[in-house]
Amino acid sequence: MKIILTNEVSGLGAAGDVVEVKSGYARNYLVPRGFAIAWTKGGEKDVEQIRRARRIREIHTLEDANAVKAKLQSVKVQLTTRAGDSGRLFGSITPADIAAAIKAAGGPDVDKRRVEVGTPIKTLGAHKISVRLHPEVEVKLDLEVVAA
Repeated sequence: MKIILTNEVSGLGAAGDVVEVKSGYARNYLVPRGFAIAWTKGGEKDVEQIRRARRIREIHTLEDANAVKAKLQSVKVQLTTRAGDSGRLFGSITPADIAAAIKAAGGPDVDKRRVEVGTPIKTLGAHKISVRLHPEVEVKLDLEVVAA
């Protein structure tokens, strides 16, 4: 089944790409979650609009990505949130929370879709996260989660 990706999907492609996937994967996962739309001849107009929006918000060159990487590595990211007595959080830390914490710490503006969290963060303490700035540039950061 041919689909048009509306968001970046790891291992599949970036927003605006037209890809061929199994129909069950598209019908049951990608389309309901808003990661893709079905390909149609009329949808080709949408592809150009999605690509234009992607070009505006992405880091264009490897040099730009390395410059942002240097800025990110110099930032100490600390996130304050509510937690119980045992150190367990009320909820979990989302990529949007991490992107906001990076911005608040004086770092560059990072798109929340670029922040990758391995396992959900539900406890206080130090955690490892990664930010994929460019297909060839990934930054590993230490995130310190402290109680409010």
